[in-house]
Amino acid sequence: MTNYDLCVHVDQNDPALLGLALNNIANYMAALPDETFRVCLVANGPAVQLFKSGATPHDARVADLAAKGVTFSMCANALKAFNVGKDALINGCEVVPAGVVELVRLQRAGFAYIKP
Repeated sequence: MTNYDLCVHVDQNDPALLGLALNNIANYMAALPDETFRVCLVANGPAVQLFKSGATPHDARVADLAAKGVTFSMCANALKAFNVGKDALINGCEVVPAGVVELVRLQRAGFAYIKP
């Protein structure tokens, strides 16, 4: 069986970059209609600010992709550094202790890594 699990990494506070990442995820999912896979977006550094509810026009897309099974993992260290409370995040986002550790964990678990 082929592993099509995907990890998308964003670390810049750039709404256009987030839009590109979300497009990559949606296109990836659409291209594999008969495959079973997992998709995770990991945000660390300044990028966590993009996931504050109302911070960008992408809230609905994030919530929609989360409802379709995409995991949105936010770095707890970055949330603290940029003063973003967990309760301020878009619905569907989860917090992981450290984004860099999550990236390594996912890659060791066989996830392909892309950074738009």
